Amino acid sequence: MQLQDFGFGTQIRKSPYFDATVRWGAQGFSVYNHMYIPRDFGDPEQNFWNLVNDAILCDVAVERQVEITGPDAAKFTQMLTPRDLSNMSVGQCKYVLITNAEGGILNDPILLKLAEDHFWLSLADSDILLWAQGVAVHSGLDVTITEPDVSPLQLQGPKSGEIMRELFGDEIMDLRYYWFIETQLDGIPLIVSRTGWSSELGYEIYLRDSTYGDALWERIMAVGMPMGLKPGHTSTIRRIEGGMLSYHADADITTNPFELGFDRLVNLDMEADFIGKFALQRIRDNGVARKQVGLIIDGDPMAGPNTAFWTINHEGETVGKVTSAVYSPRLKKNIALAMVAVEAAELGSELEVLTQTGETTATVVEKPFFDPRKQIAATGAAINAQATA
Repeated sequence: MQLQDFGFGTQIRKSPYFDATVRWGAQGFSVYNHMYIPRDFGDPEQNFWNLVNDAILCDVAVERQVEITGPDAAKFTQMLTPRDLSNMSVGQCKYVLITNAEGGILNDPILLKLAEDHFWLSLADSDILLWAQGVAVHSGLDVTITEPDVSPLQLQGPKSGEIMRELFGDEIMDLRYYWFIETQLDGIPLIVSRTGWSSELGYEIYLRDSTYGDALWERIMAVGMPMGLKPGHTSTIRRIEGGMLSYHADADITTNPFELGFDRLVNLDMEADFIGKFALQRIRDNGVARKQVGLIIDGDPMAGPNTAFWTINHEGETVGKVTSAVYSPRLKKNIALAMVAVEAAELGSELEVLTQTGETTATVVEKPFFDPRKQIAATGAAINAQATA
């Protein structure tokens, strides 16, 4: 069978799983970290139900790794983030922010500590390899910054644990949330973590040799299909339900952690220095002028996610923008993440949103919209499907 040619040109890289995803039904791709990422396996609502009821396998090789090694690797990695890493153990993952000198967010990766002198940053969509290499040049620290041959897959959903047990044995069930192990499958070198961009029970499988991409995909699908596994893509519906950020949409270089309510990811009292420390101290002391909020948007179910930032008005004044919006078939509501002026951020505030179909009303609500304590992802616990946050 001849594979369809998705023609973004040779400057956009294909993942080791690209051909497999096309064989398994990928119909459309977007670009993330200069790579193809599958974004269409048919009906996005069905993809959502596959995720929350069974399991999906997603090609997320676009989550490129920045590898930091050398005698000063720990000190250098701490320099990049305001989150305190002093108690981080080998084998642990942490969600971190990378900030610039003004306190702006450059990326929100998952950090993996492979050894005392060996770290990976598993990236969202921005060129942190270049940033880290630039910071290293004049840091005076003994580090090496490279991009290793590593390509993650995400196996996500309530049945992912049983699929992993079938693949790796009972020991994999002992893997804790936000921890990882180094292992192999049929001789294929891997790192497996209890993480994922879905707010569901899930695992990320980091392939450490791209020549095995096709074999790894087919092996997982062969084991998982009898348990309900489907090929899929990261679900916009589920990630907005879970209040998860999409970098460049919900945050960018002009966004600071306090606007997002990420105070827990900023430790201004630690001795260690990091880029943006003084700026973030000033922002904390002065307070923020805007905040991220959740919105319920009135009107008919949206046909798909927003493809532009929607203006938000209040009493005739522009007070912010909708950054991510989608219809949740589970909650039967149009839900959104938005950045608004603090005076418009009170729970229950009534706002006006200018969508592509005209003006409608919206109400500020708590976020995340579903499973606010992340019980599903952390423990695999089932949550009543009709519950709301």
